Amino acid sequence: MRLRIWQLHQWWSSLSELQEHANRVSLGKLNSRVNLFLMTNSFETGGSERQFVVMAQSLSPDRFHISLGCIRKLGPFASTFGDVQEFWLGGSLFGWTSIRTRLRLGRFLRQRQIQIAHAFDFYTNLTLIPAARLARVPLVIGSQRQLGDLLTFQQCRAQAAAFRWCDGVVCNSQAAADRLAAEGLSRDKLFVIGNALPVKAFAPACGSVTRKPGCLRVGMVARMNAHYKNHSGFLRIASQIHQQMPDIEFLLVGDGPLRPELEKRAQDLGLGNHVIFLGDRSDIPRVLASIDVAVLTSDSESLSNVILEAMAAGLPVVAYRVGGNGELVSQERGILIPAGDEEAFAAAVLRLLASSTMRLQLGQNGRKFAQETSSLERILDRYEACYQTLLEKKGMRRSLSIWRPSKEVQRNG
Repeated sequence: MRLRIWQLHQWWSSLSELQEHANRVSLGKLNSRVNLFLMTNSFETGGSERQFVVMAQSLSPDRFHISLGCIRKLGPFASTFGDVQEFWLGGSLFGWTSIRTRLRLGRFLRQRQIQIAHAFDFYTNLTLIPAARLARVPLVIGSQRQLGDLLTFQQCRAQAAAFRWCDGVVCNSQAAADRLAAEGLSRDKLFVIGNALPVKAFAPACGSVTRKPGCLRVGMVARMNAHYKNHSGFLRIASQIHQQMPDIEFLLVGDGPLRPELEKRAQDLGLGNHVIFLGDRSDIPRVLASIDVAVLTSDSESLSNVILEAMAAGLPVVAYRVGGNGELVSQERGILIPAGDEEAFAAAVLRLLASSTMRLQLGQNGRKFAQETSSLERILDRYEACYQTLLEKKGMRRSLSIWRPSKEVQRNG
């Protein structure tokens, strides 16, 4: 065990020398397109995975030669891409298999002459960042797409160590950036870039879930794989609403190992057929067109795709005041509730259900906000501006010939 710890220490300590070498990389290696490597944990239906897919599909092929990698090629989005390299860690971030995998990843990065390596989530931060440094990749970028409050102390320390070797860290909310800064990461490394909504999120859609005449619906989209999503809280709130408005229906979109437990809980609360479990859906815009009020009862969020998608669909949103929710929801676009106050949450939803005028106005305001802040074109511009800023900082100015005129990039705020 001591030998393994010593070897890991030696491996990490060598990174400082490689960092100096990366800073002196020859500009002659740059070509008309930047060789960009993007890496995700998996291709499940979570928010980070969906953002990875959107960015990988949408970044300009005229500006980037994109290579993709993952830790496990699992999930419904895996079939979206053909040539995706899998770098399996063997179930441990620090076992021998993971060390060999990082070495193999490093060789892959050198063979592809990668110039920008960008990790998209926690596990790829700890996998790609050290491998990219060992491979002497000129520009290494990490991501913080959660608040960090759900990580263990050891996980926080490991990720903080990895972030110190990054040239930049992309956070999808100001709340996430502020938390990293409070933990000691330099604000000069932090870039706040929100989540992107594809064009189809704003397209008019017909509801895909048949309605009963005159029946209003409350819906939540969230995977059923983690207790912090707080589906149980949603069901308790639904029970309160049901007592006041017995004809309301509740839709739960998502699937996972917690679903049987939640279905039983709905029965125990007497909700019966008033809660519809839809499972995983690929037609989210059409599902959102089937509801009247969107809610999110999560105990932790950085920047919620669910809230943005609901806004794009013109729905009013009720959510807890946690993480980056306050960066999306305001009194003009929805209702924020103090964390854990289920009575206030139920009252807010009842208020919206009672007023079609209020629902319409908040929904229109939310849609306008989402179009102005989270359109795919705008977020692509922000990523390109981030890459451009970091390339300039490295002195790789020849690469600027591939860019459009310089855009404003939001730093740590």
